[in-house]
Amino acid sequence: MSDSQYTVCNVCPHHCRLSQGRTGLCKARHNNNGRIEPVRYGSITSMALDPIEKKPLAGFMPGKNILSVGSFGCNMICSFCQNHEISQVGIKDARHTDIISASELRDIAVDLSRSGNNVGVAFTYNEPLISYEFVLETSKLVKEAGLVNVLVTNGNIEQEVLSEVLPYIDAMNIDLKVFSEEGYRSLGGDLETVKRFIKTASVSSHVELTTLIVPDLSDDEEDMEKEASWIAGIDPGITLHITRFFPQYRMTDRAPTDIALMRRLQTIASDHLKHVRLGNV
Repeated sequence: MSDSQYTVCNVCPHHCRLSQGRTGLCKARHNNNGRIEPVRYGSITSMALDPIEKKPLAGFMPGKNILSVGSFGCNMICSFCQNHEISQVGIKDARHTDIISASELRDIAVDLSRSGNNVGVAFTYNEPLISYEFVLETSKLVKEAGLVNVLVTNGNIEQEVLSEVLPYIDAMNIDLKVFSEEGYRSLGGDLETVKRFIKTASVSSHVELTTLIVPDLSDDEEDMEKEASWIAGIDPGITLHITRFFPQYRMTDRAPTDIALMRRLQTIASDHLKHVRLGNV
């Protein structure tokens, strides 16, 4: 969508209106002669062979490893982000980046599947879908090679983008950061967009959710009751990871989440869901 001066990016609810050469809020998409494209296609800032449980995924191929890759930028502005060195910066400030083609990444994953118990590729660390074109190209090749694709995402992404990548994604962990519109607005996100994303993804992909229990944001017991009830309405078998906050980034003035509170929230959620796991405790 464009006019004589601007082109609109339709990847996420921000719908950034970008003039020639300008970059969106995510710092990873720009206007290149009237086309909204990823900045430096195929940029990789992080790569590691991880246990799949670290994504976190509890019910998908447990005991296996997966090649985890990330780029830079994010379309949310969480002040507690644990990967802020790459997710909250643009290409100029990102740590060392390599340009890797989709076929090269596929080949690395295949080689590791022969020697390192690797089952596929996980797109993670920053928000992968702000460069969904690379995720789409790579995931097609990974599937053709007989491996699996995992997506770790904030879900603050429009349905049109999800519909393109979803056929190639085997499992997801989606952040459900807080169960209030006001809370999501404070993070630069939109709750209804995330809820739609979760509902759509859960139809054809293995989906697990993560809620980080951040003081004064997502630690309200009534909100957890509403959240768990809503998730159960989709599928009570969806695993919810309730994760403990530790001081990070711009929230170093807060104490870690009280473990007793974590356990109360787990009990509340377990009244609705079959699988509620505590993380970082």
